[in-house]
Amino acid sequence: MPPGILYVVATPIGNLADAGPRALETLRQADVVVCEDTRTTRTLLARHGIERATRALHAHNERAAGAELLAELRAGRSVALVSDAGTPGVSDPGALLVQAAHRAGVRVVPVPGPSAAVAAYSAAGFAADRFLFIGFLPPKAAARRKALEALDVPWPVILYEAPHRVLACVQDLQARLGGEREIVIARELTKKFEEVARLPLAEAAAWLQADAHRQQGEFVLVLGPGSPPRRDEEAAQRVLDMLLEALPASEAAKLAARITGAPRNLLYKRALQRGK
Repeated sequence: MPPGILYVVATPIGNLADAGPRALETLRQADVVVCEDTRTTRTLLARHGIERATRALHAHNERAAGAELLAELRAGRSVALVSDAGTPGVSDPGALLVQAAHRAGVRVVPVPGPSAAVAAYSAAGFAADRFLFIGFLPPKAAARRKALEALDVPWPVILYEAPHRVLACVQDLQARLGGEREIVIARELTKKFEEVARLPLAEAAAWLQADAHRQQGEFVLVLGPGSPPRRDEEAAQRVLDMLLEALPASEAAKLAARITGAPRNLLYKRALQRGK
């Protein structure tokens, strides 16, 4: 008997109407639905008239439950993996089961859909060709502040935060990165009290404190791009000097700019000065 299929199914992050038709059909046809909290998933299934057996798989039982599910997959049963909200394996359990399925030769099929990180990023309005997804920062203040050192990058950064830590988090972000860098605070996405605010870091703490409700719910923070890193001028000069040994000033400056990222006009000016 050929092995079954593991479906990785994205489910709504709040508004149950966001469940896609393919996701619902997958949940209807799967032999078993595996979820973080069976009560949460049963609410979704009941909303759409789906009757299926559910099985818990969460951070505390993922290895043991995963071994049992892998045996069922090998026996030809199909499994739909969901999280409480959003896409499994993205700051949620599920990655270990997916990894085991791959290693066992079980087909893994993604059924894409809602993701809090992507939803917040799409509403942030930071034009960039990449972003950095952090997930949750360390809960303890000292470790969180240490982790913030990695966020001073020239592209947007997406992170999750708990309501009881969100104020301290934005305060730490301002202290580390300054008040001018912008941040988007996305709260309770797709739910009744959804808010999406884009503002400078210097104003973020005051915004959260202006209304007691603003520190409640689920948060996605999207940090705007930082300044491009300063180029190593000495390294750029060394590259330029080597290229000038074989190329005219204009060609050497053009190629050195491409290699180092330093401004071409500046390098060309230096090349001309060197030739005098």
